[in-house]
Amino acid sequence: MESTSTDIHITQLSAVEFEPWDDFVNHHEEATFFHKAGWKTVLETAFGHSCYFLLAKVNNNIVGILPLARVNSKLFGDALISTPFCVYGGVVANDEQTAKRLEQKACEIADELQVDYLELRNKKQRHPDWPSKDMYVYFRKEIEEDEEKNLAAIPRKQRAVVRKGIKAELDVSSAKDLEALYLAYSTSVRNLGTPVFSKKYFSTLLEVFGDETGITTISKDKQTVSSVLSFYFKDEVLPYYGGGTSAARSLKANDFMYWSLLKKSGAEGIKYFDYGRSKQNAGSYSFKKNWGFTPEPLFYEYYLVKANAIPEVNPNNPKYAFFINMWRRLPLPLANFLGPFISKSLG
Repeated sequence: MESTSTDIHITQLSAVEFEPWDDFVNHHEEATFFHKAGWKTVLETAFGHSCYFLLAKVNNNIVGILPLARVNSKLFGDALISTPFCVYGGVVANDEQTAKRLEQKACEIADELQVDYLELRNKKQRHPDWPSKDMYVYFRKEIEEDEEKNLAAIPRKQRAVVRKGIKAELDVSSAKDLEALYLAYSTSVRNLGTPVFSKKYFSTLLEVFGDETGITTISKDKQTVSSVLSFYFKDEVLPYYGGGTSAARSLKANDFMYWSLLKKSGAEGIKYFDYGRSKQNAGSYSFKKNWGFTPEPLFYEYYLVKANAIPEVNPNNPKYAFFINMWRRLPLPLANFLGPFISKSLG
């Protein structure tokens, strides 16, 4: 039964409502890991961002949610986003009336705060009349319990690369080794010319989400070569923050790492492997397509407040080219020291 406008009561998430919020998320088919209440704690603790996690109730029962956080930066602008640092977001509701009320409230908050814009990271198009970006896609597919079936599902050329990784006699660990993860990840993003997140961010993710996180680390002769932090939600695994050292490419360590995670996840009964977001035709886009994943469009929609156009805060923007090239040349310790001061605004 659809809620009437007068029935719906919208409030902001309080500490005592985390459990019912997550219960709603866990039972709603359109909700994702990035809708979980724990992101409020993560964003506030790791970055100091102000959160506005909206929940809609009818007769004291949650019927809709919309997680929001403000990322305010002199470098990159002032935005209200659902959800920053996450590939998915937007409203989750039991009916369209509730969804509209939550989005209306988000627009009102954006107006009150006088941000540049409100950004909703939707999997489905909701506002054809709003400015939107179609540069991002996501990759997600069903996996099997049987190892050979999963290997056979990888296209022949990529399967050969995985086999090279298998033959390289690499060691795989599922220990939650934050130091190994941070070494591999920070090396990768520095080489891409991107400021790294703070180690505190990763430790907060592990602390807040606990058993819903995992780290897969690949090593050779006891030296870390690649590592990835994954999230577990319902019946899927989402490898999210990963990278490798300079040795990873020749050893095919990243390919072996994702294969190891996929194989292990399938054997544990996990049904879906979510390879996450990529920009269309970027390197990661081609990499994921080579694994036999089909790109699906994402609909990032914008309600403009002070901004006159959709923001272009991404590495493809020519105005960041000099910065990216300069950052790639930084010594890793310096990049890791400076990076968190900038990356907290790259939501």
